[in-house]
Amino acid sequence: MADTIVKAKNALLSGYSYLSSSLSRRPVISGMPAVVSFELTNNCNLKCPECASGSGLMKRGRGFMDTGLFKKAVTELRPYLYYMNLYFQGEPMMHPDFFTFLILSGEIKTVVSTNGHFLSEENSEKLVLSPLYKLIVSLDGMDQKAYSEYRRNGDLARVMEGIKNISSARDRFKSPMKLELQFLVNRHNEHQIREAGRFAGEMKAQLKLKSMQVIDDQDAGYWMPSNKKYARYEKTEGKYEIRNSMPSGCLRLWLNPVITWDGKVLPCCFDKDAEFIMGDLKKESFRTIWNNSDYKEFRKRILSERKSIEICRNCTSGMRGIRY
Repeated sequence: MADTIVKAKNALLSGYSYLSSSLSRRPVISGMPAVVSFELTNNCNLKCPECASGSGLMKRGRGFMDTGLFKKAVTELRPYLYYMNLYFQGEPMMHPDFFTFLILSGEIKTVVSTNGHFLSEENSEKLVLSPLYKLIVSLDGMDQKAYSEYRRNGDLARVMEGIKNISSARDRFKSPMKLELQFLVNRHNEHQIREAGRFAGEMKAQLKLKSMQVIDDQDAGYWMPSNKKYARYEKTEGKYEIRNSMPSGCLRLWLNPVITWDGKVLPCCFDKDAEFIMGDLKKESFRTIWNNSDYKEFRKRILSERKSIEICRNCTSGMRGIRY
């Protein structure tokens, strides 16, 4: 009961500080984040062309998060967190100690997103018997041709078999773990949305449709679906631009930071290459970083000149009329 009260009070303080900051255009911080994303690794087994990790364009070093670093951060943040995401860049299930992180997450509602290539019968059983709250599996096509257009080096048959393993294990152990199939809608798979929906129903999973993000605007035309509600970009004067008016302010800066595999604290999940490092958990506590001058200055920029910040270029916060 006491934990619930602390979490609720913290969430109210965070919401109030964002509202106050938005109205005054001055960064105010009260409380701690209610959600944190941990990057277990930025390594991946796939070569997705519009992913910073898979494309090979990522400039920062590759590695795996130390369980001791994770435990330190979670111990400090546990009283305040409603949710924890164990993914950012890379494939989290490639971490050799992946299941240790699930145990250390404890009672915090934890979400994992995977490309589905590591869902063997054994791993599926371990997942449904773990404290994991939700598993998201990328299913970006219903035949190998459409799927591998984006999920390069991927094996759709293996992914679908893995999803079946998870579904079967959930039934067998009567697990409450939620299963979500994520479908990244693009020009090459949009005709398979209905079929994906049927498969999700058979697996007792939720299907989530997402718009396609590209690294280079020039590639948008190759991926952009014909159905406008799934298109993140629009063509203007011969160029593709994101369909976001980019209003000033962004709740992510008050709600959901990212911690990279090597302990760097980032403002949000759109800082793929860690260009805006707010602090280092190997040197400071999270609370110190959360309230430091670098974070304050970045929040101030978001409140007044968000359009000028490069990592905001592809951001969907504030965008209306499309599936995110």
